[in-house]
Amino acid sequence: MNYGISQLSIVPMRDDPSDKSEMINQILFGEHFKILEARKKWSRIRLAHDSYEGWICNKQVLEISEDDYKQLDKDISTITTDILDIIKKDQHQPIVIGSILPFYKSGHANINSEMYEFNGLTTPGFVKKQKLVENALIFLKAPYLWGGRSPLGIDCSGLTQIVYRLQGVDLPRDAYMQAKVGTTLSFIEESEPGDLAFFDDSEGKVIHVGIILKNNHILHASGMVRIDRIDQQGIFNTELGCHTHKLRLIKSIC
Repeated sequence: MNYGISQLSIVPMRDDPSDKSEMINQILFGEHFKILEARKKWSRIRLAHDSYEGWICNKQVLEISEDDYKQLDKDISTITTDILDIIKKDQHQPIVIGSILPFYKSGHANINSEMYEFNGLTTPGFVKKQKLVENALIFLKAPYLWGGRSPLGIDCSGLTQIVYRLQGVDLPRDAYMQAKVGTTLSFIEESEPGDLAFFDDSEGKVIHVGIILKNNHILHASGMVRIDRIDQQGIFNTELGCHTHKLRLIKSIC
């Protein structure tokens, strides 16, 4: 078994080993993974933090040792919290909120004995739940992007996953997976800001997720990251004058 890490700001993960294949996820700087299968141009990988699998281009793979992989699994991740920041090795490199700083100490991350200087804001997670909503609001107006996990483009479950990761909570990648986590609440009135609301299609499959705010509002990624009203029926878009998503369940995660 071989192991790898992202040394790039954002690496696209694809459904099949082809540049033309659908992007199903993104790997942010410092996220590590197992290499399940290696081909001439592509590798199938499994991310360590959520076990999500997909294909990435070998030009974007940096291998690490098994010992480093296991140590990163044990460590509490140091996570960047500014919407956009700079990390420096030989040159300045932009990184987005939610990036990981491997083996971070005294203002430096370490990948394969290469030192990366970083002077921005970080968190190890585990802060008050109120901070979760503050972090979520950072993503307002970010454009919707299927498979996206950054302020430059993000999908509904990518948004909730990153926001909860900043809280020190690892969620699965997709909405239907996240719906299996936490405690189910019976009514919106039982929820508090930061809880998750899930929405289904006509076949009963969970296809959408958002973060509940105060006063019966919800933050979610639909076209862009936006705030709409929520009731027991679902999400109500005041601009359209109708419900756009049908409520399935509400979960308290932390």
